[in-house]
Amino acid sequence: MLSSLSITQLEELTGGKAQGKEFPGLITQISIDSRQIIQPEQCLFVALRGVKADGADFIPTLIQAGLRVFLVHQDRTIDPELAKNATFIPVKNTRNALQAIASFQRSQFIKPVVGITGSNGKTIVKEWLGQVLSQSFTVAKSPKSYNSQVGVPLSIFGIQAYHQVAILEAGVSKLGEMHTLSAMISPNLGIFTNIGTAHEEGFSSIEEKIREKLQLFQNSQLLIYCRDQALVSKEIQETFSKERLISWSEKPGADFVVSAKKQETQTKLILIKSDLNTFTFQIPFTDTASIENITHVIVAALTLGQEIPSIQEGLKHLKPVDMRLTLKPGLNDSLIIDDTYNNDIAGLKVALEFLSQQRPKRRKILILSDLLQQGIPEKIYSEVSELIKSYGLDQIIGVGGDVSRLRDFFPNQFSNYPTTEALLQSIDTDAFQNDLILITGARPFAFERIVNRLQQRIHGTTLEINLNALTHNFNFYKRQVKPETKMMVMVKAFAYGGGAAEIANHLQTMGADYLAVAFSDEGVSLRKQGIRLPIMVLNPVEESFDLLREFDLEPVVFSPDFFGKLGRYAQNHQIQLPIHLDLDTGMHRLGFEKLQLEELKVLIHSFPELGIASLYTHLVGADEEEHEEFSLGQLRLFMEMKEELEEILDYRPLVHALNSAGIIRYPEFQMDMVRLGIGLYGVEVTGKRDAELKSVSTLKTTISQVKILPPGATVGYSRKGKLPHGGKIATLAIGYADGYDRRFSQGKGYVLINGKKASVIGNVCMDMTMVDISDIDAKAGDEAIIYGEQISLKELGDQIGTIPYELLTNISTRVKRVYYLD
Repeated sequence: MLSSLSITQLEELTGGKAQGKEFPGLITQISIDSRQIIQPEQCLFVALRGVKADGADFIPTLIQAGLRVFLVHQDRTIDPELAKNATFIPVKNTRNALQAIASFQRSQFIKPVVGITGSNGKTIVKEWLGQVLSQSFTVAKSPKSYNSQVGVPLSIFGIQAYHQVAILEAGVSKLGEMHTLSAMISPNLGIFTNIGTAHEEGFSSIEEKIREKLQLFQNSQLLIYCRDQALVSKEIQETFSKERLISWSEKPGADFVVSAKKQETQTKLILIKSDLNTFTFQIPFTDTASIENITHVIVAALTLGQEIPSIQEGLKHLKPVDMRLTLKPGLNDSLIIDDTYNNDIAGLKVALEFLSQQRPKRRKILILSDLLQQGIPEKIYSEVSELIKSYGLDQIIGVGGDVSRLRDFFPNQFSNYPTTEALLQSIDTDAFQNDLILITGARPFAFERIVNRLQQRIHGTTLEINLNALTHNFNFYKRQVKPETKMMVMVKAFAYGGGAAEIANHLQTMGADYLAVAFSDEGVSLRKQGIRLPIMVLNPVEESFDLLREFDLEPVVFSPDFFGKLGRYAQNHQIQLPIHLDLDTGMHRLGFEKLQLEELKVLIHSFPELGIASLYTHLVGADEEEHEEFSLGQLRLFMEMKEELEEILDYRPLVHALNSAGIIRYPEFQMDMVRLGIGLYGVEVTGKRDAELKSVSTLKTTISQVKILPPGATVGYSRKGKLPHGGKIATLAIGYADGYDRRFSQGKGYVLINGKKASVIGNVCMDMTMVDISDIDAKAGDEAIIYGEQISLKELGDQIGTIPYELLTNISTRVKRVYYLD
């Protein structure tokens, strides 16, 4: 939050009058969720009323947790006993008061604020613009889709003084909502993405909906829009003076004329400004929706003064946001277009256009849910039928009640199911053969389950895991420590790319004492696969507290705030939770610092429900001898910190500090437990005992085709591969989408084919890589080893300036894992 608030200021902003115990401090945080209170002594809780709950019901519990200031509806009776310990500010409407506070906080931010609205693409434009601008600025932006009457205030409270630009998204579903959002956001620069049919029932016409959304920009200095959207363009030009507008179009006459030259996996986007300045960018997408969204992003970045190289660097790293349509391999050589985030007519049109751009398949099939919040069903589905006809679909499968209206338009092509579950129960996956399937549905229908049923999960490239080698490495490290020292094994990041469930099961049979994962859902997955070992979760989040309890997972607690939140959760649910305390001795990533120990001691006493299972720290440079003095300093500091904490406990938790490198370099500090990570997978990062480990993973693929090329031929994108004297190349079924790093391009990487080295020629492609086999006798179908016993991960990492960890964890999940005992 930008500005701390006194009780007097809160009274002025909200029109309320404080009652109860006097609060002498300042408010630095505002919360509407009783489960998400940070630093309760400085937090204002706004008791919102919803359909099913009143936030004021949680006040007694929050007071017990240390919270002292509450904003409540004035018709709520304040318990005199509660008023003895807390300050209450009664107001007419707590939501309006929340918005008034947000407006004040926004007024304290004098740097640029970008406001985004429209029907489709708001969140994607926000996310992508944030990614691009972050190359040059510190950016605050709305989390997820926080674009509502309550979401926008929460987004504003996230803006800090150090931010250089803020990006706020606004969404409305009925007339009259945007006025309040506009007062809060008050954007300097606006972006109107497009107009669609979502929430159409809240407006008398599409023009009325456009005018409602345009209120967001009533005081903005500039507004970016696409002039090719006729209705939007007309309303904007009639509402705003020309000097406030920045238009882009594929046709001449706009402030930016845009030309998109699509290539196989990317698009060259050329923008010609009205003063004839020309800007050229490479973007990693070819579909119409992404090109439109990125154009908004580029124009906004240019308007904000970002340098061209920084914009291009940001564009290079853009990835599809999860909520957008994606192309996935399906069963039986089918292709799936996944558009399971939302659906309206505008979105359906974009998805159908994307479908039409794909390579021909036997049939084009649409699986469509009810179009929610779209307006009058008779009108909507008549329009949908015309849209479907224009794209020549062979089969339409509807899910829901209203969508059954399509049967009148497609009596021979349409089938209907009342629910997603009904479709899943009757679906015959063998009925889909070499088809192109568009799956688009509103979020309540959970169409991701249909995608999961139909998508292909097998890939020709394989990662082979040698379980015998895994056992050998585990036992090697076990021998380095005392018999009583426990072994915790890291299986985070899909077990360093190897496949968590299978490796965890093998470790369980070998006698590991603990497992560690990064996130709670990784632990949940292991539990569902029958893993019984204690599991430590390194980076839990508050949203996963229920999972921790349900699946017997042990979270790492790394800050006073998180300790308090978890402690209150345990108190509220009357449960005991084992936790692991991360003590920061130099990593400066997560963890309690020495100056926080007194606060930590208070928390430990305040929340006896949290039992300390272990105290640990993380060594920064144990793998490198040059950091030995620092590492020893870390270990000494850790010993001091853990001894100070042990003095207040009437039990002794486990203590551990050593990672794989530390086990080798500092065996005298093995304490109660060690944490085995990269060493298990055959990489001894100190270099001292390299020869005693075995390679666990072998990544291999096959030759798809062999070509003989004449002198002067070039290979791959941008003609980067050159054969001045001609030669023979092999195309391998692996690319950077599989995790084969693009930095291996142009001879920096090599593979083994029939025992001989074959250097990469040209650029590594998304799904394929070409290698020079001029001196190798090989044919299509032959095996190529990417890494394994004969090609070490260290050696490959050195070639491109990275570490084995990255190479292992980058292997895509589409690569099939094969486990074997030799």
